[in-house]
Amino acid sequence: MIRKLPIIPTLVVLAAVAVMVRLGFWQLDRLAEKEALLAQYEAAAENPMILSTFPAEPLDNLYRRTPFTCSEVTSWRAVAGRSNSDASGFAHVAHCPEGNVVIGWSQTPQEPEWLGGEVTGTIGPSVESGWRIIADPPQAELEPNAAPDPRDIPNNHLAYAVQWFFFAFTALAIYVLALRRRQREQS
Repeated sequence: MIRKLPIIPTLVVLAAVAVMVRLGFWQLDRLAEKEALLAQYEAAAENPMILSTFPAEPLDNLYRRTPFTCSEVTSWRAVAGRSNSDASGFAHVAHCPEGNVVIGWSQTPQEPEWLGGEVTGTIGPSVESGWRIIADPPQAELEPNAAPDPRDIPNNHLAYAVQWFFFAFTALAIYVLALRRRQREQS
């Protein structure tokens, strides 16, 4: 004798599973988008330096070399950073009206003596403002900071997709086990 499935719990579980499966496919779509973005960034790093002036759209030019002018340093910030020889220490970020520039690296957070001026560097991503310049060569007798590298950007979307599909499978398996237990208890 076939027992009836409980309607509301079954609909809730199936809706949750559908959402989890959709999230898994969304992560697979994001995987393709992220791979294309990373390929674009790697290609940009190979492009020649922007020779004229700093680009009007820096986010469209991430990982390209460019000239940059800091008219004045309005404030400083020393953040955890790595040198180009992979030593840990401090990246010295100068806040300028035109944007932020990492002028170099040192082992101490002491504020460097630099008032601004012309630099050449690579446009790199920044949590703060979306972009920043990493000066190369460094300024104020600091050591070179690690150059921004698009390979440092995580691409975890495949793992997230697998995780969502696993959650959906687990929810279904638990629900089937619960139904079997309920059926045994009613027999």
